[in-house]
Parts: sequence; C-alpha cells; structure tokens
Amino acid sequence: MDLQEEFLKKLRVALLENTTFPTNYIYKFIVPNEALKINQLMELFNFQGAVITTKDSKTNKYKSFTISVLSNSVDEIILKYREVTVINGIISL
Repeated sequence: MDLQEEFLKKLRVALLENTTFPTNYIYKFIVPNEALKINQLMELFNFQGAVITTKDSKTNKYKSFTISVLSNSVDEIILKYREVTVINGIISL
C-alpha cells in the first residue's frame, strides 16, 4: 500500500469515528507556485462553493491553500483527495 492510500485509509477511519455529516471540511495543500498547477487545483474546487485562502512561501516557490468545503460524506472527501493527485508536486496536509 502506498503512502497516499495509507493516508486515505486512516483518514476514512478518523472521519467515520469523529465526524457528523454534512460538515465543513478543511483541506490543506501545498502546490508549486506555477499557474497551471494552481489553476488545476482551483478548478477541482471551483464548482463546490469552496472558501479558498492562499499564502505564498517565503521563497515564492510554493503556494499553500486552505480550502473549506461543505461535504456530505466521507466518500466525497476521499474522492477529492484522489482527484488532486493528478497535480504533479502537490502535497496534501
């Protein structure tokens, strides 16, 4: 099992034990500060009414994202983490 799948398995268990749905879920990502990658991430959350805040790294090589989205189930959250893996260099926190 790779690290991403292990992370998602642990996340699923924690969410099932500790979360009542629907809930506002907060995603945190770090992305290389490149327009294409930033646009890819924004597109994945754009249609969901997400509240997105960003911050540039000290060296301006990376951009961090905090994204709050109303989620109706654990599966919605897990699916979104799987969708962002198409963005090369993204780090999920």
